[in-house]
Amino acid sequence: MNESPGAVGAGRIVDTAVVREAGPVRIVDIREKTVPIQADMSNAFINFSKMTVSVLALVTDEVRDGEPVIGYGFNSNGRYAQGGLLRERIIPRVLAAEPAGLIGAHGDLDPELIWRAAMTDEKPGGHGDRGVAMGILDMAAWDLAAKLAGVPLNRLLSERARDPRTPATPAERVWVYAAGGYYYPGRGIDALQAEMRGYLDLGYRTVKMKIGGAPLAEDLRRIEAVLDVLPDGCDLAVDANGRFDLEQALAYADALRAYPLRWYEEAGDPLDFEELRALAERYPGPLATGENLMSFQEARNLVRYGGLRPDRDILQMDPALSYGATEFRRTVTMLFDSGWNPDRCVPHGGHQFNLSLASAFHLHGCESYPGIFEPFGGFADGYPIEDGHVRLPDAPGIGLEQKASLGPVLRDVLA
Repeated sequence: MNESPGAVGAGRIVDTAVVREAGPVRIVDIREKTVPIQADMSNAFINFSKMTVSVLALVTDEVRDGEPVIGYGFNSNGRYAQGGLLRERIIPRVLAAEPAGLIGAHGDLDPELIWRAAMTDEKPGGHGDRGVAMGILDMAAWDLAAKLAGVPLNRLLSERARDPRTPATPAERVWVYAAGGYYYPGRGIDALQAEMRGYLDLGYRTVKMKIGGAPLAEDLRRIEAVLDVLPDGCDLAVDANGRFDLEQALAYADALRAYPLRWYEEAGDPLDFEELRALAERYPGPLATGENLMSFQEARNLVRYGGLRPDRDILQMDPALSYGATEFRRTVTMLFDSGWNPDRCVPHGGHQFNLSLASAFHLHGCESYPGIFEPFGGFADGYPIEDGHVRLPDAPGIGLEQKASLGPVLRDVLA
């Protein structure tokens, strides 16, 4: 790895190892790389064939086992890479921060202090892609903090970031569901049924499929075909990815009430709370939404004005797309204060970071993308899905390095 300007006065990177100087651990370099996701499939709104992801590495002057301690982060699928924001605004602020100002009360680099440095001179509002870029940095900062502490991330979050109303120890296993059922060129109902059977064979008990990318009658045939192959104890959720106006959303709602669905997800625009409230008044089954809300404030407005029902509906805010775990801890407190239990949350994203959050904060569960959005989707190797649940690795950090297919991508960020 080449010497970085960020290393001046803080240690120097030499042949992939860092010469440690006296004092607290310091960040000596931050690298970002844009990586393509090549997936020839569509939901009701977008095609993923040109989707990209930002992968970020926080490099420190702490050396363990002959290698620098590095924290890694990336954005969830569905939002594009954020290299411009990261390189032009966020990374320079962190590298310019006074090193002592990033050290927390525990004596190590503190993700919240890193977060504050990165948000210097940013005005309120205007979330969107900024929330995604900050989520990438924050993931890397928490991965780094857990590695420096020598503990898995779910344990560190439980110790340092949980609301006191959350159980004191992280959940040992987390409920997960298989998100798939996309629209593929030339693939029909037989292939859809085979895909869903494959998820059941992997151990999942809830599967999800896309709707809204075909006429209502065709989508209903697809739903019925999937329900036909689900055995007792398994269920189906459907996801429109924000495609419908109110008339379409209600037409689907009237048709979907005939089926035993786990939930009806994101019928309309994610910020159209009036449409959502009308849908909740019409549709008696569970609704799910929130993955495209990019901030604590938007999540709070959803709870205030969306008409959702705390006894049945599902919140899907994705910390990796909305300023990270540092912001999500505020959302958890807001939910408690608003009469919700965070166990109604099932974060979007389908990766190890959100799985750690689900464990630490005792959320209802986490999305999963078996075989999709590789190598970013999915969990650590050697931890199979068992009766719809998965355990977390005991390695320090998020456990991203425990996924063999992700290793080369992480190493390439430092090349």
